[in-house]
Amino acid sequence: MEKELIDIIKISQEGYTPLVDYQTWRVAVLKYCDDVRAERLVSMQRHLETDEVFVLLEGSCVLICGGNGERPGEVECVRMVKNHLYNVKKGVWHTHALDEEGSVLIIENQDTCDKNSPTELLNKEQIEAIRTFF
Repeated sequence: MEKELIDIIKISQEGYTPLVDYQTWRVAVLKYCDDVRAERLVSMQRHLETDEVFVLLEGSCVLICGGNGERPGEVECVRMVKNHLYNVKKGVWHTHALDEEGSVLIIENQDTCDKNSPTELLNKEQIEAIRTFF
């Protein structure tokens, strides 16, 4: 088989890494880094133009949602399970906490960026709810 027919991309970098963009969609990976430790989470974001799909590849990840209001609301934590797909709907506030072995596949619109994905700081009660889960 010719090498140009298949892209093979090694996933080794910490944090968020886009892997493939094609027309309107993007595949990325999120690997553990200091910013995704539960005790460091202080904000959530939402995507105004796309759902965002997560699949746990390795380790442990907790998906944290804050509703779909103008600001993050009541915090709900979901411990992800391997081989399950998690679709965070457009407009839902969310973040995630990974352990040191954690790695999550992400599928989203190719043009997802800070311009269409606002971030809001969490209040003290929301931060405490997240930390209590762990």
